[in-house]
Amino acid sequence: MTILTTLPLIPREILFGNPEKISPQISPDGQYLAYIAPDSKNVLQVWVRVIGQTKDEVLTNDPKRGIRSYFWTYEPGKLIYAQDADGDENYHLYLVEVRTKKVQDLTPFPKVRAQVVALEPKVPFQILAGMNKLDPRKHDVYRIDLRDGNATLDTENPGNVIGWTTDADLNVRAALAATPDGGHEIWVRPSPQPSPAASLRPLPPEGEGGRRPGEGWKTILVIGPDDQGGPVDFSLDGQTLYYVSSVNANAERLMSWDISSGKESVIAEDPDYDVSGTFVHPVTRQIQAVSFYKDKLVWHVLDGSVAADFETLEKVRQGELHISRGDLKDRFWLASYVVDNGPVYYYVYDRTSKQTTFLFSQRKTLEGLSLASVKPIAFTSRDGLKIHGYLTLPPSPQPSPSGERGRSEATGESLPTVLFVHGGPWARDHWGFYPVVQWLANRGYAVLQVNYRGSTGYGKKFLNAGNREWAGKMHDDLIDAVTWLSLQGISDPKRVAIMGGSYGGYAALVGLTFTPNFFACGVDIVGPSNIITLIKTIPAYWEPMRATFARRLGVVGQDEEFMRSRSPLFFVDRIVKPLLIGQGANDPRVKQAESDQIVAAMRKNQKPVEYIVYGDEGHGFARPQNRMHFYSRVEQFLAKYLGGRVEPSQDIAGHSGQEG
Repeated sequence: MTILTTLPLIPREILFGNPEKISPQISPDGQYLAYIAPDSKNVLQVWVRVIGQTKDEVLTNDPKRGIRSYFWTYEPGKLIYAQDADGDENYHLYLVEVRTKKVQDLTPFPKVRAQVVALEPKVPFQILAGMNKLDPRKHDVYRIDLRDGNATLDTENPGNVIGWTTDADLNVRAALAATPDGGHEIWVRPSPQPSPAASLRPLPPEGEGGRRPGEGWKTILVIGPDDQGGPVDFSLDGQTLYYVSSVNANAERLMSWDISSGKESVIAEDPDYDVSGTFVHPVTRQIQAVSFYKDKLVWHVLDGSVAADFETLEKVRQGELHISRGDLKDRFWLASYVVDNGPVYYYVYDRTSKQTTFLFSQRKTLEGLSLASVKPIAFTSRDGLKIHGYLTLPPSPQPSPSGERGRSEATGESLPTVLFVHGGPWARDHWGFYPVVQWLANRGYAVLQVNYRGSTGYGKKFLNAGNREWAGKMHDDLIDAVTWLSLQGISDPKRVAIMGGSYGGYAALVGLTFTPNFFACGVDIVGPSNIITLIKTIPAYWEPMRATFARRLGVVGQDEEFMRSRSPLFFVDRIVKPLLIGQGANDPRVKQAESDQIVAAMRKNQKPVEYIVYGDEGHGFARPQNRMHFYSRVEQFLAKYLGGRVEPSQDIAGHSGQEG
């Protein structure tokens, strides 16, 4: 089997090891630049430097898992990072003081998940955090004083609120509440209440559904189960709520609601694509730009005062432009440029001088390598739906005379292919650099990523087309994508693997059970095997989303025959092609039992399966040792059944993988 590429093998360590530097952030006072980078033990930590100086110091000392999320507070010289225990997703919030490097756990409660609600420059010594401390099914809002760490209950969740929005004075003023039919409501209160914790009714008994807003709250928008939306922010004076909504439109629009008059206005919209993000002034709270993610990210500037800045940044270098705020004076912005065939490049932009200063790239070791280009594609499904995605082909040192790169130049043979399915499923693939995709392309595979129906970003019609279509039309879209690629002569239909994580892992299981002869093999990473047991074991704090799951997957106890018909576990006897499964032992979303049960069933039926469990991982593999170990196994597995290239195996110290 000839593989299209004679380029050197890129070591797995370069692609799956820790990044060199990521996530730069400027402190609100403009004094510090922080970023995440490995320490001397190769564990990701927060580093910091004084702006204008060159000395960088490691600020944190996480012992094992590594830090991936942090943010500056408005209290000078203090930042907060989030960390869980071995992937259990019960995140704690840790406060770090730059000068002393003292670390304080602000949420030191066992089996409690903390999440940031808001922080505001007008109240620099406080943050609002959500914690499911009183009841594991709901996140109440706590006000935490950064000076002494004291946390007090601010707003109690009635049980169906899944998101809170605050005003400039750090008061909870809006909520997004789930409704029993699978829809949502936006609640607003005109002004803070004297006793916010008492202004919402208590959590109902389990299974009773959501509550209506209590005294002082008003429902301003009912978002039906076929629509999407939620609050974004308040204006500086607190009299206008900004929100996104697909009500009376196909795609989510950016809207404003005047609290005094009740008047709604459209700020930005696209007929086919949902609003992706907003760019908000850190002090005035004015929405200055909005983004839509089409094939790539597209910015729409709303405020003329920043138009020249966007124009300047778009000319700095090629790539997809992402911008984040810097200091409160709004002099410095951070710009990052995402490319498909290299690392992310980070710059500081001075709005006064209109000059950019290069900071660093995400992985300098990627620069100069022959990496593959990622091409947006689109095709029509068997029932006439337009499906978008991305195609990556192995790099070739010299294109053929015709310019065709989809076939082996030596033999004209079509390429072995990996269908790499995104998770969610209510998410989507984006253009840019994916380590897994580049690794597969370097090993000689065509890589196909498909935003099948049910993926987000393409409007409500496309999203709702995936309702009750797990292992149905959602899987048909994947099959249609591979067929489309094969008909173009790019893919060898006899050498196609299906691979993915979470829902993508489920899709791999579906591929081998529902279309047993279509794929040559499958790789499932933390994928559910039984929809019924998946729903029965969702995390407690997902309780408000149960109605949404019911609408999109089925109702446990009512639709179990249907749900069984869409669960790979019950069709193990159909499997004829080999399967590799990777699982995190502490996964709170897709429990280890989901993988255990299908592996047991396959072994009982003498079906070909390999199974690896990582004892210190959750819903995915965060530690580089585990990533490199797992993808080494995947590489050998794919080469055996598709014929791709293989980097020699090597011992990987510190991984926790065990044969399951």
